[in-house]
Amino acid sequence: MAMAHEIDYKIQGDDMQLVEIELDPRESVVAEAGAMTYMDQGIEMETIFGDGSQRSNQGGFMGRLMGAGKRVLTGESLFMTVFTNTWNDKKHVSFAAPYPGKIIPMDLTEYQGKIICQKDAFLCAAKGVSVGIEFQKKLGVGFFGGEGFIMQKLEGDGLAFVHAGGTVIEKELMPGETLKIDTGCLVALTRDVSYNIEYVGKIKSAFFGGEGLFFATVSGPGKVWIQSLPFSRLADRMLSAVRGVPGGKSKGEGSVLDALGGLGNLFDGD
Repeated sequence: MAMAHEIDYKIQGDDMQLVEIELDPRESVVAEAGAMTYMDQGIEMETIFGDGSQRSNQGGFMGRLMGAGKRVLTGESLFMTVFTNTWNDKKHVSFAAPYPGKIIPMDLTEYQGKIICQKDAFLCAAKGVSVGIEFQKKLGVGFFGGEGFIMQKLEGDGLAFVHAGGTVIEKELMPGETLKIDTGCLVALTRDVSYNIEYVGKIKSAFFGGEGLFFATVSGPGKVWIQSLPFSRLADRMLSAVRGVPGGKSKGEGSVLDALGGLGNLFDGD
């Protein structure tokens, strides 16, 4: 028996996309706070701890509070918002991508009920989908993975929507097949894909090759989603451009913090 609500959807736009969710009477969708763009009359909003799934409700109030607290570790809001159709006919609510890229619909029933994604990738999902955190177990990931140390996990039997920057590439990995990916470009992976962080190799390549010191290594079987434009990379390019315009900070005015920030990018893969 399906636990998540069976929602319909339509993705609109090209580079700045939004997803319009169609809700039958008493159907609900859960989303990150601030993601909503517009909604029909008859849609009611409710701010909640956790994700509203049966799993998050099993521990009562304290269980929901602990689940919401864990979300803080991923940099997300303590609260989520549930949108419910309270009228007797179909209503619509839409959610927008936060920066240029694509919205990826994922039917969790097609992926053994679980997807692991970057902490800022989740956009919205049918109510009943559990949104939690996934700790990477390998020591290398914990020390060198940066954002990759803690990832989100989406579990259940409903639809979830993930956002990625730029162009999105899907790779189906065969058993034992390995792919090396820039740490910021890995968006999501299925539950059977193994994931680790590895050192680039020669220190000269790391410092002068234009890449970071570490990259993500994923091994099949399973599917991975890759983005061409991580938000951290986009923000870094925009900051560099602002520093070069009148009134901005010139390249010759770099501070110690700027230098440390640049060194940090070696670890971020940006």
